[in-house]
Amino acid sequence: MIQRRPAYSSAFTPDALRQVPVVLPDDITTDWAWGGSTGAGVKVAVIDSGIESGHPGVPGAAVAGYVAISEDAGGKLQFDTSPHGDLFGHGTACAGIIRQTAPECELYSVRVLGSTLGGKGSIFSAGLRWAIENGMQVCNLSLGTTRKDFFGVLHELADLAYFKSVMLVCAANNVPIPSFPSVYGSVISVAAHDRSEPDIFYYNPEPPVEFGAQGIGVRAPWLNGGWLTVTGNSFAAPHITGVVTRIVSKHPDISVFQVKTVLRALAANSMHATGATQSGEQPATAGAASP
Repeated sequence: MIQRRPAYSSAFTPDALRQVPVVLPDDITTDWAWGGSTGAGVKVAVIDSGIESGHPGVPGAAVAGYVAISEDAGGKLQFDTSPHGDLFGHGTACAGIIRQTAPECELYSVRVLGSTLGGKGSIFSAGLRWAIENGMQVCNLSLGTTRKDFFGVLHELADLAYFKSVMLVCAANNVPIPSFPSVYGSVISVAAHDRSEPDIFYYNPEPPVEFGAQGIGVRAPWLNGGWLTVTGNSFAAPHITGVVTRIVSKHPDISVFQVKTVLRALAANSMHATGATQSGEQPATAGAASP
């Protein structure tokens, strides 16, 4: 009698079994994690309202690539890869915060939000899929949706990103309503803390929101070369995106769960980092757009 192997078990046969590199050291330090890294060589998608390339608050190289997604009258998706600007200012703010931490990363503007910072779930989903399928390594998602009919498709995309080692950094909603994809376990979810230090981040042992970063009273670039002082989970997420970008730049083979392990180990409230215990916008604008 021929014994059939269970599905997916072929990857573990002697001929197919692959050796994997040891990525995490026994002692995780900031120097090991991102010391000396500028984010060079890492493609970072800002899935948002666009990026104002050349803004002094978005230092470094110009935006490396663009796609603006829309629907025609018949509901067919359109992908315009010609350069575009920012329709609101929100995407430029996120891009500027990322570049403060990872100044040599390659920014890509994936525009899915309009001039009122609203959008459709179908366009948002298409933007995320485009980023995953076009080689982005880190995606900043300072937006989300509370509509349950998009739970499934966004969950599928989040899992696809996870298995491709694409880091999805997602802002939590600004109101106590779950938004997608920030509540999924396969993403790096972020909310704001009120400390003024941009390099300080915390780990939350009671998810769904896992990490806290500066997001209250943040000075950020905005439209037409301007600046605003902004508050929201939207502006906490890009702080973590910058850190993640530096980690990925230094350790290209690192996986999503390993990045989460590094962030947890080096959070300011981690016993690993401190050596002791410590005590420690509306949905369509900052933290969670409502497509």
